[in-house]
Amino acid sequence: MERVAWTDERLDDLAQRLDAGFDRVDRDFRDLRAEVGALRSALIRVGGGIMAGLIGLIAAVLSNGV
Repeated sequence: MERVAWTDERLDDLAQRLDAGFDRVDRDFRDLRAEVGALRSALIRVGGGIMAGLIGLIAAVLSNGV
């Protein structure tokens, strides 16, 4: 098997490719964090609406004297 020498230029290229890959992963994580934050706020709004509806339903049932 032939041995391949790693020159400074090849190591620099590898370092640049690794940096670019980590930058991409970092961007992906930031995008994912933003999407999770939006989903979280939507779930809070939906949950709040459901709770308000249930409280209204309970109030209506209690006011009718079941």
